[in-house]
Amino acid sequence: MNKKVISWLLALMMLVLCTAAVAEGGLSYADGTVLRMATGYNSTKTGLFFDDETAGEGITLADGITYNSGDLKPTWVRVQEVLKVVFENKYQGNSASNEFDYWKEQLGEVDMLSGTATKLSEYGESGAIVNIAEYLDQMPNFKAYLEANPIVRLSITGNTSTGAIYFSPYFDGVNDIERMPLMRVDWVAKLLDGEGEFTAEKCGTLKPAAYEPYMPVSGTVDVDVVTLDGTAVETIQKNYDAAGNIVAKMNEALAAGEVNGVDAVNMLRTYIDQAYNGYYGTERSNLFIGQNAAWDADELVALLRCVIANANTLNGTDKVQGIFTREDDNNQRRIDMFRFAGHLFGIRGLESRQDYLYVGTDNMLHDARQDVETYEALARMHALAEEGLISEAFVNKEAENTATYLENDLGFMHYDYNQTQTIYNETKLQDGEKYMAVMVPVARWYDGTDENGVYMRFTESWRSVKTDGWGISVPGVAGNTDKLNAALALIDYAYSPEGMILMSYGPDAFIKTNADGSYVTFLFNGQEMPEIADATREELWAKASGNYTNYARFYLGSTLSFAKSQAFEYQCTSDAGREGAGHISTAIGLGTIKHPELAITENAWYTSVPTVLPTTKADNDLINTYTELRNKFSSSKGDDQVNVLVDAIASGLTFEGFSSAEEAANTVANTWNGFSYLDIKEIAWEELLDYYTALQ
Repeated sequence: MNKKVISWLLALMMLVLCTAAVAEGGLSYADGTVLRMATGYNSTKTGLFFDDETAGEGITLADGITYNSGDLKPTWVRVQEVLKVVFENKYQGNSASNEFDYWKEQLGEVDMLSGTATKLSEYGESGAIVNIAEYLDQMPNFKAYLEANPIVRLSITGNTSTGAIYFSPYFDGVNDIERMPLMRVDWVAKLLDGEGEFTAEKCGTLKPAAYEPYMPVSGTVDVDVVTLDGTAVETIQKNYDAAGNIVAKMNEALAAGEVNGVDAVNMLRTYIDQAYNGYYGTERSNLFIGQNAAWDADELVALLRCVIANANTLNGTDKVQGIFTREDDNNQRRIDMFRFAGHLFGIRGLESRQDYLYVGTDNMLHDARQDVETYEALARMHALAEEGLISEAFVNKEAENTATYLENDLGFMHYDYNQTQTIYNETKLQDGEKYMAVMVPVARWYDGTDENGVYMRFTESWRSVKTDGWGISVPGVAGNTDKLNAALALIDYAYSPEGMILMSYGPDAFIKTNADGSYVTFLFNGQEMPEIADATREELWAKASGNYTNYARFYLGSTLSFAKSQAFEYQCTSDAGREGAGHISTAIGLGTIKHPELAITENAWYTSVPTVLPTTKADNDLINTYTELRNKFSSSKGDDQVNVLVDAIASGLTFEGFSSAEEAANTVANTWNGFSYLDIKEIAWEELLDYYTALQ
């Protein structure tokens, strides 16, 4: 038999095998089926195909292939090969919401499109988007994923009577912490560590006290911490009888006269020694930055006072900013300030997966915007602003923008994503300077286990289903079983073992392999995950300055939807970034940081609120008439957007003419239709719970 015949037979065998793989769940379709894709992330640079700007005159990637404008990105070349489909570019380069709006009147021209979960579900209920749930038995990978993650299934259920699902979920990481507090840890060590008293040639003075103690002023509080070596859990005690409350002591000193930066540091040093009975020794900075950190809001305020009053020691100038947000001309970043407030003062719903909702101990939905405690916490944050402990740019948008704070040694801390922000250690900071994630603060949380609350660490910043996804257009695939099955096969493949690696890492050419072709792996969150190739790492820095997400979306075409693993991102994180994230990961693993669960939990307080609830079109239309709830609590980009929770931190509770936390909460509930909104959401939640019970 000649070589041509052998090659032909081998090719035929591969075709049969590939066709059988695609048709395993019954999703058979013709090779070469064309799928018109109006899908991407949020710009022409983050679509399935290379745009003019990214490709230029031709761009050669780490796989050795040169790509031109209009070419499929490597990830989608591989998908096209595996599924034997042909992708046609229809993407307009919009956000999910705007992309859907562009196509909603011409759905016959596209087969798959991006959209928000709400819009896709709404149009699904009207018959315009395919109900994926009808085909789950033919989608074994996707079905298995949903069965293993019940909150995911509930988050994408568009109708509890039918169990309809109208979009494939998108995860920017899943079941993992999202945002973290980050600090210039070298500054903390410079102020707090060492024998004897702190001294400085030049320092400033503390502003008059506005912030009052949040933690107790007497008695003791026990806190579970991870040991310094990260191997076990131990209980340490905050002894207020021995040390007093540091904020109360500083406030008393300020009431008696001027307090300078040196005096403030020595007060904090003495407090740490006494309150923790010498536990931290001369490395007092570990209270804030160590694996065994136990800091709380009051201790942070004391530290911030020390930082602000010792700018000359820290950066050689007369000014440093305390807590800042990444971009103060971007409302989407400014809202991180009230998210952080929730962590400091034990407030649920400020970093919810859906609006400002959370599940209470009563297994009912609550809205943080209607809780008096929310506005009390924001008033505390405003007190920090009054003392100059929050950046001038946050309070006054005309001040110097925060974008240059880290590189110019002007900012101390903010609350954000670890990988993207700790890159500054590699690109902007100097030797000896270190910006790192630190432990989540201790606060009093009312999880129902103690009527007086529990002092513990809890983060609401927990990754789950995002609010965007991809749907299949009914008019687009109407009468064409090949198109329908190919689109369903794409979703199912994305949740297969190979597909999940591909959608995060890109093709095998970008992954490090052993001599036998198997992946080189490392342990990440208890699972063996692939290592990226050395050429990929070099290219990531050369083309995206170490920003994994930009590199993946702009060049590989991965992380545009479906399930994004953080394992790739972790490998691209700076040494300082991995250190801080490692401390937090260890604490989560050992149970000293609690978080919402992607399940229906025995204690309902720990149940993650679904990203989307199955409200009807009539419900959504009614909610859209609640203009104050929509317009006054925006989380969208742009400095023209309004969020009164941000305003409350910057300006106090005088926004909208309010004079108290009670008045603010009452206005939202009764004047701005918050109560009616919550009633609609609660009915949908109860229907979802009934649906879940019926599934068991």
